[in-house]
Amino acid sequence: MGTLFVTTIASAKPHERDYKLSDGGGLYLLVRPTGTKLWRFNYRYLEKHRTLAFGAWPEVSLADARVRRDDARRLLAAGTDPSHQQKVDAARARVAENDTFKLVAEEWVAKNMREGMAEITLSKLRWLLDKAYPSCGPACKRDPVSGVIGV
Repeated sequence: MGTLFVTTIASAKPHERDYKLSDGGGLYLLVRPTGTKLWRFNYRYLEKHRTLAFGAWPEVSLADARVRRDDARRLLAAGTDPSHQQKVDAARARVAENDTFKLVAEEWVAKNMREGMAEITLSKLRWLLDKAYPSCGPACKRDPVSGVIGV
């Protein structure tokens, strides 16, 4: 595995149609007519042909593309679809990013407002939470397993 070299990739010129430069193990570089060079990984999962995109060269280097290919092959050996796992990981990252103490507290105050809580009580809650935000900060996240908010 590993038939491509950085010099081969850098010197690849665009043609009239897309063409592939294979690196082995399902990894290849797709060279577009516009000159864009994209890393792709072909594999089979549940008897279906799939393609996983790793990014564009040079942002994703040859070594990085090979590491990603090897990671995807490990997932396949474990019986997991790498494309599905990539989507799950991205969704978890988005949830974790938006699950801070401040965002959860603001959602809670908005819910109480919709449910008709008295304005004086809401203002006291906001005042109290404004005092808590600096000490908790953005690092204060909710544990996805237990649901407990902590640092």
